[in-house]
Amino acid sequence: LAENGPRLLVVAEQAKIFSHRGGNVTLPCKFYHEHTSTAGSGTHKIRVKWTKLTSDYLKEVDVFVAMGHHRKSYGNYQGRVFLRESSENDASLIITNIMLEDYGRYKCEVIEGLEDDTAVVALNLEGVVFPYSPRLGRYNLNFHEAQRACLDQDSVIASFDQLYDAWRSGLDWCNAGWLSDGSVQYPITKPREPCGGKNTVPGVRNYGFWDKDKSRYDVFCFTSNFNGRFYYLIHPTKLTYDEAVQACLKDGAQIAKVGQIFAAWKLLGYDRCDAGWLADGSVRYPISRPRKRCSPNEAAVRFVGFPDKKHKLYGVYCFRAYI
Repeated sequence: LAENGPRLLVVAEQAKIFSHRGGNVTLPCKFYHEHTSTAGSGTHKIRVKWTKLTSDYLKEVDVFVAMGHHRKSYGNYQGRVFLRESSENDASLIITNIMLEDYGRYKCEVIEGLEDDTAVVALNLEGVVFPYSPRLGRYNLNFHEAQRACLDQDSVIASFDQLYDAWRSGLDWCNAGWLSDGSVQYPITKPREPCGGKNTVPGVRNYGFWDKDKSRYDVFCFTSNFNGRFYYLIHPTKLTYDEAVQACLKDGAQIAKVGQIFAAWKLLGYDRCDAGWLADGSVRYPISRPRKRCSPNEAAVRFVGFPDKKHKLYGVYCFRAYI
């Protein structure tokens, strides 16, 4: 039996694309027919479908579909995704105003008659992974609460790949946290007795998959650059939490979120030795240049704690979004 007509091939010129929040990106995808250079046989309409693969690969999320003059985008992608169509066989997808949630793997599927083929492209975002636990203390978040906690701090729950990259860059954290695929893991660069044993090798330790409703851990969040200004508010006096919130508002800004202080520290090199309130009621300060009395041993966002909001006095970090 011989096949009728040329076989359809779908190819992504790059398997991995890098961008950042707020940017625009093109996910490459072209289709060809084996044994011919023409884009289509002329007997069938070409259907192009882009979907996003979930972190556990159990389902796909519709992103964009095109067939002839028909175009349709879905969900948060509406108004932000288009086909490049630089040639007859170009099915590349343009994503504008990239969001944190856009990170992940995308599948380009081209269908012509009874033939179809696919290619997968990974969209990676420049950003920073940080561990997070609420005022209640460690191991108090189920999976759904962990997702909300990250969103509240201008971030999303991190993927395993993002945590792995952060570990390779030196992230060391002994508390286990949720990841986007529902697993619970933690990164260790300096093995020690309380963290799996001092004789173990460095790595990302995996607790496995746990009940998303009943199990409780911390969470690893991911954030990227922001469209705004992060700054320490110069104020004549130290402030309670409520005074800090009002001081930022009076300055035309809002009290900053945890994700914003990590992004400013990691991506912009922000350095300030003054402890300040953040939106979740925590007090932190970012050190990019370690020095005496200011995180002498490492560059880090230093965590002071969750002080009494009514009686403890600190500075405040504010964030003013660009319009």
